[in-house]
Amino acid sequence: MYLQRHIEEILKKAEKQTKVVLLTGARQVGKSTSIREIFKDYEYITLDDENELRLALTDRTLFFKDRKFPMIIDEVQYAKELMRAIKWVCDKSEKKGQIFITGSQTYELLSTAAESLAGRISILEMSGLSCRERFCVPFHDAVLPTEDYIRAREQHLVPYTDLWEHIHRGSMPELLDSERDWEWFYRDYIRTYIERDVRKIINIKDEMKFRSFLVSIAARSGQILVYEDIARDIEVSTKTVKHWISVVAASGLIKMIYPYHNNAIKRAIKAPKLYFMDTGLLCYFVGWKTPETAKNGAMSGSIFETFVVSELIKSYMNAGKSTDQIFYYRDKDKKEIDLLLEEENVLYPIEIKKGATASRDWIRHFSVLDKIAEKKIGNGAVFCQVEKKTAITETVSALPVEYL
Repeated sequence: MYLQRHIEEILKKAEKQTKVVLLTGARQVGKSTSIREIFKDYEYITLDDENELRLALTDRTLFFKDRKFPMIIDEVQYAKELMRAIKWVCDKSEKKGQIFITGSQTYELLSTAAESLAGRISILEMSGLSCRERFCVPFHDAVLPTEDYIRAREQHLVPYTDLWEHIHRGSMPELLDSERDWEWFYRDYIRTYIERDVRKIINIKDEMKFRSFLVSIAARSGQILVYEDIARDIEVSTKTVKHWISVVAASGLIKMIYPYHNNAIKRAIKAPKLYFMDTGLLCYFVGWKTPETAKNGAMSGSIFETFVVSELIKSYMNAGKSTDQIFYYRDKDKKEIDLLLEEENVLYPIEIKKGATASRDWIRHFSVLDKIAEKKIGNGAVFCQVEKKTAITETVSALPVEYL
């Protein structure tokens, strides 16, 4: 049974905006399934088919001969060279939504699409399932702790029962099937990812080194990224680590949150933080094989923070909004704010705590923002495991994760 995805509204809007729509994202997040469900009248072609791929690579004019439009071209990352032919085909008509293309995200795919189809393409990214989607919550706004957002979100609150079961299970649609073995799924997922994606981008001389790299960054989810530490752990060069990070980020497995800084807060640290987008994959890499060990283990705080950040990012992606205005703050005095959301010159501070008892100590560093005279400071929030919304100050509330 198809589970409705929140990005559907944005895909339908994009169909009316540009001639071509590219939907990217990590493997198995549901790109092909959603596109085929939404646009059932489109002709469907997949470059997983060796005959179609051979034609796309050897004779791009013939590839489009006698095709019906509009069409979907799936797994386009296998034939990035097709982009120029797509431009030629689309320029024969002014009609919008002629071609939908999907592909596992890579720098090469995005840069080729942007260059070859400039002015003709919308590029959207799809994530794994959000809790809103999993629990069928009909609320699509991006997370922002304003009074208006909180009031609107309260109209659609649904208890996220068995939360740590969902955190551990992860966000891949295939794992909605309770009969699907969790460990087998992620074992096969990583094997496919390395063999079909990574090997096409980088020359891995030692596959075990790359697997050790994935485990090392998983153990650092939610932490400030120090390339040298990872390089030392797995005994490769810092240059190699930086390249591998860029590949994994481009494939949609991780997101980088960059620090907020300006002239008023010169002591701010400038290194990014790294977050896995799928907490199931994170748990697999670090060896937490049950929801109980994930909840009670040494990394439970980092796993919970990763979950909250990924849910927040998904709300932006599904609303068609840029994530470029999502920051964090940390300075050389070790004052830190987990997230800063900026919208219309207003900064909204957010903390993330695994605890269930609200405390003013949680927001003790929010005051560092008072130094930023040119920005207005909006309401803040602490996403945690409290049972209900709890006021911490007049402008900051502790919110259950159901408000994400």
